[in-house]
Amino acid sequence: MYGAVDLGARQAAAKKQQERQAAAANAPAGAAGAGGAGAAGPAVLDVTDQSFNADVVERSRTVPVLVDFWAEWCGPCKQLGPILEKLAAEAAGKWVLAKVDIDANPQLGAYMQQMGVRGIPFVAVVVAGQLMPFLNGAAPEAQVRQAIDQLFEALRQEGILPEGEPGAPGEDAPESAMPAVDPVYQEAEEALQSGDLDAAQAAFQRVLDKNPNDDQAQQGLALVELSQRVRGLEAQQALTDAAAKPADVTAQLNAADVEMVSGQIEAAFDRLVGAVKRMAGDDREAVRKRLLQLFELLPPEDPRVGKARRALASALF
Repeated sequence: MYGAVDLGARQAAAKKQQERQAAAANAPAGAAGAGGAGAAGPAVLDVTDQSFNADVVERSRTVPVLVDFWAEWCGPCKQLGPILEKLAAEAAGKWVLAKVDIDANPQLGAYMQQMGVRGIPFVAVVVAGQLMPFLNGAAPEAQVRQAIDQLFEALRQEGILPEGEPGAPGEDAPESAMPAVDPVYQEAEEALQSGDLDAAQAAFQRVLDKNPNDDQAQQGLALVELSQRVRGLEAQQALTDAAAKPADVTAQLNAADVEMVSGQIEAAFDRLVGAVKRMAGDDREAVRKRLLQLFELLPPEDPRVGKARRALASALF
């Protein structure tokens, strides 16, 4: 994933940081925005291998820091990044977003790998010098917003973030920072939080019945269906069974689902494309349909989806 140091990416990251610093310097006093500055400093900052300790670890002793690990080639990162930047601006200094380009900063990319993370986007939270995993993968804005609120509530309950500390959601949050959420999406999110996957599935399906082209609902439904399928699987056993039974369609489908939920997206796609090549009849059609379902989990412009679609077409024809 990380390879050689990309000097172009380093220069781009440095340029972005300079632009944000310039915007912060020109912003009105007290203003806070995606590139602006508030009382606690910039809402969003680019972090490098060299600046991580000062910009993240030390800063986290006074304000929580969310760290967004991303890369230019990562399609889901381009979906999640703007959402995080928007919410950081709305937070008005209660928490700070630090962005890490893993191509331009290989030491931090390697550190992410050491934490056991194999895919991006990945978001960690750092509070009082302690780093904890937070989000793995992209999600719609409403879900990200809710996850952040729940994160800070959990930190307060654990005593990591005392009442009144920066980052604790307060009653003084402007109403304009909390846009209305479609009731059906709200219903789906509440069902997910309670573990009622069937209710979440039904809610997303109602959205799609009205608008079959709703990308957010398609992605939500695909995620729910994936969660339902892996609920009763033991990950390592599923992978072992698939290796031992290459002609078993169920074993290959289960293994691909396990790889998807663990962030091994290309491995899952390659597995199913290979199964399409080996299999015939109903088994082949089952694999093809599952691969199309997994495509729904990612934005259509994700390069991994495009690559797998081309490979699938080649395998079929």
